[in-house]
Amino acid sequence: MLAESTLRAYLGKHISTICPIGFADDGDNHCAHFVSHVLGYQFGATCRTMKRGTGTPASIRVHDLFSHCVSVGKWDELPVPLFWGLVFITRASNVNLKSKVMNNVPRKHVGIFYGGMRTIYHYSNSRRQVVSQTPEQFSNHYSSPDNAMFWGAAP
Repeated sequence: MLAESTLRAYLGKHISTICPIGFADDGDNHCAHFVSHVLGYQFGATCRTMKRGTGTPASIRVHDLFSHCVSVGKWDELPVPLFWGLVFITRASNVNLKSKVMNNVPRKHVGIFYGGMRTIYHYSNSRRQVVSQTPEQFSNHYSSPDNAMFWGAAP
């Protein structure tokens, strides 16, 4: 089980201190990259795909994380026993829940929710660090119509 203390330890950290491969350019999107290093995901494109380096690589694409979830759904329908998992935000039309497919579009983001609907930990590309937010704050990551939220049971 994922401990919240593990997530809190990442707060304020830049991706360069998280990724042993060295894929840490501030011009790149690191939300899925952060999530994948925390949870050990190595499917699809990884940071080693982007840069040679030693250490354990991690997945870097939001839509890859979404498709590997055990189950997915609309955020406002989060099952009560699901204490932690992934949270995604994008335009609703970019997502097919039945087939667990998210279109590969620029406006998509992912974080880790913890405590049911209490706290979301994610890599803020604009702030260049890991942050925590309430779901309400996270819902403002993009403006409408690109702010539909979805949950994913972690792979």
